[in-house]
Amino acid sequence: MPHVEYAVRQLLRRPALSLTVIVMLALGIGATTAMFSLYHQILVRPLPVPEPERLVNLASPGPKPGGSIRDLAIGDGDAQFSYPMFRDLEREQTVFTGLAAYVDFLANLSFGERPFAGRGALVSGRYFDVLDLQPALGRLIGPQDEPRIGESAVAVLSYDYWQTQLGGDPNVIGETLTVNGQALEIIGVAPAGFTGTTLGVRSQVFVPLTLTLMRPAPIHESRQFYWLYLFARLAPGVTPERANAELGVLHSRILNEVEAPMLSEAELPGGMLEQFRQRRLTLSPGARGKSPLPDRAARPLELLLGVTVLVLLIVCVNVANLLLARGASRTGEIAIRASLGASRGRLVRQLLGESFVLIAVGGVASLLVAVLIVRLITGLLPAGLAAVLDPQLSSAALTFAAGASLATVVVFGLVPAWRVSGVDAAEAMKAHASRASGGRAAVRFRATLTTAQIAFSMVLLVLAGLFSRSLVNVAREDLGMNIDSLVTFSITPRLNAYDAERLAALYDRVEETLAAQPGVLAVGSAWLPLLSDFSIGGQMSVEGFEAAPDLDRAATWQLIGSGYFDALGISLLAGRAFTDRDTANSPPVAIVNESFVRKFGLDDPLGKRLGFGTTTDLPFEIVGVVADAKHDSVKGEIQPIVYAPRRQSADAIESMFYYVRAGVDPEALLAAIPRVVAEIDPDVPVTNLRTMTDLVQETVYIDRLLSVLSAAFAALATLLAAVGLHGVLAYNVTQRTRELGLRLALGAEPSRLRAMVLKQVGAMAVIGAAVGLVAALGLGRFAEALLFGLSGRDPLVILAAAAVLAVVVWAAGYVPARRASRVAPMEALRYE
Repeated sequence: MPHVEYAVRQLLRRPALSLTVIVMLALGIGATTAMFSLYHQILVRPLPVPEPERLVNLASPGPKPGGSIRDLAIGDGDAQFSYPMFRDLEREQTVFTGLAAYVDFLANLSFGERPFAGRGALVSGRYFDVLDLQPALGRLIGPQDEPRIGESAVAVLSYDYWQTQLGGDPNVIGETLTVNGQALEIIGVAPAGFTGTTLGVRSQVFVPLTLTLMRPAPIHESRQFYWLYLFARLAPGVTPERANAELGVLHSRILNEVEAPMLSEAELPGGMLEQFRQRRLTLSPGARGKSPLPDRAARPLELLLGVTVLVLLIVCVNVANLLLARGASRTGEIAIRASLGASRGRLVRQLLGESFVLIAVGGVASLLVAVLIVRLITGLLPAGLAAVLDPQLSSAALTFAAGASLATVVVFGLVPAWRVSGVDAAEAMKAHASRASGGRAAVRFRATLTTAQIAFSMVLLVLAGLFSRSLVNVAREDLGMNIDSLVTFSITPRLNAYDAERLAALYDRVEETLAAQPGVLAVGSAWLPLLSDFSIGGQMSVEGFEAAPDLDRAATWQLIGSGYFDALGISLLAGRAFTDRDTANSPPVAIVNESFVRKFGLDDPLGKRLGFGTTTDLPFEIVGVVADAKHDSVKGEIQPIVYAPRRQSADAIESMFYYVRAGVDPEALLAAIPRVVAEIDPDVPVTNLRTMTDLVQETVYIDRLLSVLSAAFAALATLLAAVGLHGVLAYNVTQRTRELGLRLALGAEPSRLRAMVLKQVGAMAVIGAAVGLVAALGLGRFAEALLFGLSGRDPLVILAAAAVLAVVVWAAGYVPARRASRVAPMEALRYE
């Protein structure tokens, strides 16, 4: 305790230096802790269930005839199964304690007079049993809740929804919750912290898989419609390898004995049928649930965590340099203590205690910085993803901050303390304690630390340049459509129990009413949203196209209104666009894009007929060809697309996405659209309302995040490196005051003295920049998968980073160099 009190008094004697160290540590440790918190949440933290390491996800890569609804928030088509296949596997498997299926859906919830738009999960009867969860209230969904398709109208609430929307009322059990227009009995509340098995999706309600709240009943019966995601818990003593082998045999038998005989040669011609028969089941770890988010975010988060570690290293190097300078200025004091009998160990403990106090205060302050940075980062994320991330620091993040602070004390506090405590008492007394000791070795050590800072800064500047230029390339990417002055929104009236006839009438009325609004130039409608990583597609059959056995015939499907192409500015290249006369009573027609024409080798596509699936039934006539436009994502490849009139769809379309071309300020439309829809039906909420420009920005959030954070951290690191360089040079100039004064007195030109100091700067800069460039090139190759339209060794970026670093280094060194050239001989004599 006396050591701590003495350390505090010593630090208060130098408040400027102490405050500088604390601020730098708070920034360095805080930034690193913030990135670790996000890294841990997305890539490390398992589901809040018992023994999550025993969970596995199932997939079955290979050709899948028929249709699918790909929810890319959960996984791709390889991970999807049909309902009958799931039930077969569930019934006959012996290697799991249970097998479960689920899929997410949009949910309009209403309890009494409290409506809520959120997400839900359709789950099989063994879902909660496989997760080994216990209810917070009531009971959870079990096998008894799915006796037959369409029966057992029950629901389980998430703990968060129960608390925030229903006030945690324990009397909700047995009450009615309306989900998508259907009355369900509340039977229980899920445990606290559990919001589903899809990272990035927070479910408010869980309902039995057999209910038809989201999917029409026929898909439960079809073996050629893929929409379910499966996971299981390994039985005791069963390894993943054994489970994969035994379940794979069962899966292969069902494919070959049940499903393959149901397929015709037309549905899977030639070698594709053989590929279907050879499809294999695969298992992957399921401890973190099922989501593509970890795969997408892994490399960006690893890079950003590495970037913040470099920032922390620069901070630590600066702190070490400052502590060395502080210790060097106290060599006289240290020498006197040593001459009075203080051992080196005692001196080290004293100096290390002062470092510990500084770093402890900086570590505590870093927690506030970390929370602020996490909140700033979540502000750059799409609203849906930001909502499922915890802005507070977890126990793991707090442990990381404590560990980083402790490591900083040990590594970067111990070295200066050890060097300073080793001062020779006689030499220090001989110098009258007026100059810091350490000699050339100390100067070289501080120069080495500064050179390392320059190297780290070079790495960060190159990375920042790469990601910034990549973001510019993304912004310049041709979408094939005009998103300026374009507003989009969606409505989901099916969630309000609209039938098919009322749905069609409502969609038409909304489109017509919006088109009549002042300043509206065009209104388009579509079944599926643009640039949302969501699409529906399948195999296509086209008149005159002979498919080779292994040829992919997949295309994306889209149902649209007659004003779709005009609203989006997509050019019609041949034929005609859809009109209001393309209804259910007229012959089925379709429009294809250029990629479809190329893929299917259609020299003259107009008049050709096509059909969905591998079939000889080709009901659709191609009446037009439009220019390619991005559909799934901004950065993705343009897919072959078949457009069909939504008015010709035989099925009820649950949701509709609208695109409104404005001749006025889009902000005015953002305010008017909810009012217009409310006048038509006040019970149908407007969702996803935003400009297309904002939507595009959200879809490339990883690119923006990388660009903004890498640039911010690079700027911080370069500033810290400049401060460190300036401090080292200023200290060296002070140490050489006598020498510099004598040189001037003997006739040396001031410019020569400036050049002498700047030469030292240049040497450190060249070595540091060279080392940093080598490291940056290596990291650039690692980052190439995240870059768009450029290489990780882009010469323009490297030259720009070198130029910025050169300017910063010159600016940091110029002031000490100028001071060195102005040392008066009398000042040198007073120093002596």
